[in-house]
Amino acid sequence: MSFKQLLQDKLKEKISDKELEILPSGFQAVGNIAILNLNTQLLKYKKEIAQATQELFPRFKTICNKTGEISGTFREPQIEVILGKETEVINKESGCLFKFDVTKIMFAKGNQNEKRRIASQVEPGETIIDMFAGIGYFTLPMAKLAKPKIIYSIELNPTAFKYLNENLKLNKINNVKTINGNSNVEVSKLFDQGIIADRVMMGYLPEPKEFLESAFKIIKDKGIIHYECIVNEKEHDKSVEEIELRLKTEAEKLNKTIKILKINKVKDYAPHLSHCTFDVQVFSATKQ
Repeated sequence: MSFKQLLQDKLKEKISDKELEILPSGFQAVGNIAILNLNTQLLKYKKEIAQATQELFPRFKTICNKTGEISGTFREPQIEVILGKETEVINKESGCLFKFDVTKIMFAKGNQNEKRRIASQVEPGETIIDMFAGIGYFTLPMAKLAKPKIIYSIELNPTAFKYLNENLKLNKINNVKTINGNSNVEVSKLFDQGIIADRVMMGYLPEPKEFLESAFKIIKDKGIIHYECIVNEKEHDKSVEEIELRLKTEAEKLNKTIKILKINKVKDYAPHLSHCTFDVQVFSATKQ
């Protein structure tokens, strides 16, 4: 039986037939925490639904509900704890351990393949800048699955920065320098120190347009920028052209040119919208 059917059997004497039909069909599992996404009409039954979920899946010690979309400069999740107390987990993914608090830090399981894909491209000895490191979403796989010389991981959110440092210790990684600050400011400081990157990660949504100049400034000739953005599938070609033009325009400001190596769909973002990564090779002079 499906999760929804199991819930319906448990709750059929407590809520109406109409409300039974809008019970959730699934949940997000993060360690021993389950995160529901309840219809607002069911919020008056949230404790009953949480208790039923825990009875069906005793391994979940904490049951939460998603109350809104990820928002704000720090990309914070909107999560309410309904049952239980522990909100900190350690999630294992691709051989890496990610420790975080589900009520304070977003964690997109749908990005797992993208993390591995990026890590597989890293060549031994690379200098990498991760402009929006978070808790180590891309930093950890690149550092652990590849052999870069050093990764400069920049993160503005103090809570995410704390977990980034904890996760480096947890994974026994020592070739990463963490920096708590604004990426535009911190990349400029690195450039002034003579640091040039083989690869720049720009893993942040919404599209981090205002940070492109910094990325193009510090990337070396023939280096790679991984730029995340949203593609409108209803107007796919037009949407892609607009993003390519934006990248080209920013590169030209610094007398550089670009070549789009790959446009990789990470996952569905919303109806008719796709979360994509543009792999962009940058040239200091006109391409041959």
